[in-house]
Amino acid sequence: MASVNTLHTSASPMLRRGLVEAILARRGDALVVTGLGTTCYDVFSVGDNPLNFYNWAGMGGAAMVACGLALAQPARRVLCITGDGEMLMGLGSLATIACEKPANLSIVVMDNEHYVETGMQGTHTGRGVDLAGIARAAGFPVATCIAEADAFPAALEAIYGPGPVFVNIKVSPAQPPMTLPMRDGPYIRSRFRDALLGPAVAHPVMLPASKPQ
Repeated sequence: MASVNTLHTSASPMLRRGLVEAILARRGDALVVTGLGTTCYDVFSVGDNPLNFYNWAGMGGAAMVACGLALAQPARRVLCITGDGEMLMGLGSLATIACEKPANLSIVVMDNEHYVETGMQGTHTGRGVDLAGIARAAGFPVATCIAEADAFPAALEAIYGPGPVFVNIKVSPAQPPMTLPMRDGPYIRSRFRDALLGPAVAHPVMLPASKPQ
């Protein structure tokens, strides 16, 4: 695994792929939900996994999908890896998550201050909006923003610590090579469900209906 500190310096913006690689190197059997677009590509580039739920075209919903999983599977770590544009569209989810308090949920925002998928328009985070501050005000016990590689090891420990956790990471807007995961929504859903629950639970045998007496 590439070392984060060999990829970035405190004097230059952090590069997202190395950070995602470092985060997922510790995942074990954690469930991973991505935001749409670049974070899909980031997670897939590290290595496909049936416990990855690639979120296509559901902008603003990644954190709530992850929250639902965390509440339904309290024994499993759930990671939501998303972008600043996607998180801005789903800000209300932070209030719900703070109220529900899933201790196994961590939200990681790769904040490049741009809407990459629609032409690199600037987002609100480049104009002073503090996503970690919003999460903290909502009631997250752990909410932080980092902009330098030296701060990443402590943030990584927090990501795998008691939650709910919110970590906003300022990254370079430079785009790494695009690596596309599968885009078939029903297949992604079924593969994820099978990996999480096992085929016997995910696809129970349906008994024929009894004849009326």
